[in-house]
Amino acid sequence: MTTLTRQDLNFGQVVADVLCEFLEVAVHLILYVREVYPVGIFQKRKKYNVPVQMSCHPELNQYIQDTLHCVKPLLEKGGGGGVWVTRFWSRGFLFLQNDVEKVVVVILDKEHRPVEKFVFEITQPPLLSISSDSLLSHVEQLLRAFILKISVCDAVLDHNPPGCTFTVLVHTREAATRNMEKIQVIKDFPWILADEQDVHMHDPRLIPLKTMTSDILKMQLYVEERAHKSS
Repeated sequence: MTTLTRQDLNFGQVVADVLCEFLEVAVHLILYVREVYPVGIFQKRKKYNVPVQMSCHPELNQYIQDTLHCVKPLLEKGGGGGVWVTRFWSRGFLFLQNDVEKVVVVILDKEHRPVEKFVFEITQPPLLSISSDSLLSHVEQLLRAFILKISVCDAVLDHNPPGCTFTVLVHTREAATRNMEKIQVIKDFPWILADEQDVHMHDPRLIPLKTMTSDILKMQLYVEERAHKSS
């Protein structure tokens, strides 16, 4: 077993690639399971060796891909301070700057108040102790378990009110406000300061779903659910 630093494996790029691929699948599946969009726009695909539901709507798919493309440099290099948003069909992308600590899929009601937050809390170990031939296979197995857990999470969550939308939040570790123009990697996909109402949820119920520990990243997934969704 060899101990390697982040620089030895271009650590940031490896983690960013793995996470962006996983998060794309996870966002699609959350939107399907929580019925944010009609089931008719989803098709069954195979990811991580398990069946998942993925959107077949071109504009929504492009929006999710563009969102993650904008997040990728932050996963690779880090960022920092503020709350930013770009809108799509009243669905949004919000950026809570502060190097990425959390990625959060937020489901909003008709008044754009959060009813659920799927929180992917991400940490990265300073050193890697890995066997390179088994690393990605091991991580894929761990991520598969997350996908399976998301696919059945409606069993532990209350129904959402009709007409919900969604947003994606990214929490980072300080220092990128002054670099936002450099981080904006897609033209016409700007960072915009978000409203507090898109972010705050009063006294939510916390539901742990899954945790993982690997040599390139640690992650846990939990849901914050508003107590009274209809009010």
